[in-house]
Amino acid sequence: MSLSTALRTGDLAELPSRRDEDWRWTDLRGLIRKLPAASPEAVAPAGGPFAGLGEDLTVVNGRGVAALNIAGEGDHVRLLRFVSTTAGTGHHARIQVQVEAGASLTLLESYEGQAAGYIASAELDITLGEGARLERIVLAADDAEAINVSTAGVSLAAGSSYSQTVLTTGARRQRLETNLAHPGAQASVRLDGAYLLEGQRHADLTTTVTHGGVDGTTSQLTKGVARDQARGVFQGRIVVQPGADRTDARMRHQALILSERAEIDAKPELLIFADDVQCAHGNTVGALDEDAIFYAMQRGLPAERARAMLTAAFVGEVIDRIAHEGARAVAHAWAEQQLGEL
Repeated sequence: MSLSTALRTGDLAELPSRRDEDWRWTDLRGLIRKLPAASPEAVAPAGGPFAGLGEDLTVVNGRGVAALNIAGEGDHVRLLRFVSTTAGTGHHARIQVQVEAGASLTLLESYEGQAAGYIASAELDITLGEGARLERIVLAADDAEAINVSTAGVSLAAGSSYSQTVLTTGARRQRLETNLAHPGAQASVRLDGAYLLEGQRHADLTTTVTHGGVDGTTSQLTKGVARDQARGVFQGRIVVQPGADRTDARMRHQALILSERAEIDAKPELLIFADDVQCAHGNTVGALDEDAIFYAMQRGLPAERARAMLTAAFVGEVIDRIAHEGARAVAHAWAEQQLGEL
């Protein structure tokens, strides 16, 4: 049951609903009363948020590149752009990403809404070979009236390294989901995210990491800011299977609510079926520290400037963990622009 299946079959019954525990805060069946016509072929202008940082691969209205294979020495950089250009239509894309053993890839992925009210779905199948490295930075800039679901399935091999940072401003309904199979075996995972929401936008960041072998590490940090009537959703699940001893897994979610009608729903979970592990999670949701605002104002900063500065520092902890220098600069600029509007 998924949005992609509904778009392919035209069957509304395939849409996830609030009756599905993992979709209870991102109900699609209650929102979508009629599936739209298929999106037409189109051409997107060059550019995108990561323009100039690597080789450009573009998917427009669900059509474009279907596979990406990376092998050989050096740090390869690819821009993967999902562009929606037509209002009121729907499309689906599926892409396979293979990083061969010992290879290194920085994947700069963007979702660009250039029309209103579209319904989009993307599925990525990502596989890393032994000792491979992948840093994936996702910047989602959907239209305020759009519905978008992106799902990434990630499979690691021994000694591989996977790092991810998801940045989003939400949409009418938006879900960015990652499901990762962790083999242990000295493989490492970093899963980060930040959502900055206003108006009636909705963003759902959902992750599942399943540790299946010994000696695996996972570090996860997600932060969010919501105001007006916006709604942020964080669902993080780490599963440690029997025998996955010496797993080290940490998860942290922190969010700021800047308006009385904004909403944050969070569900961090640890499901542990092994004995010799170190796992922890934390979750906090609240307002800006009034003492910190007062302290800044005592040093001459206007109240609004003090709030903006503290919020930028709050989100900056996530962005500073991005390894790729160019992408990190883009992410800081994105946050500055969004917080300026907040």
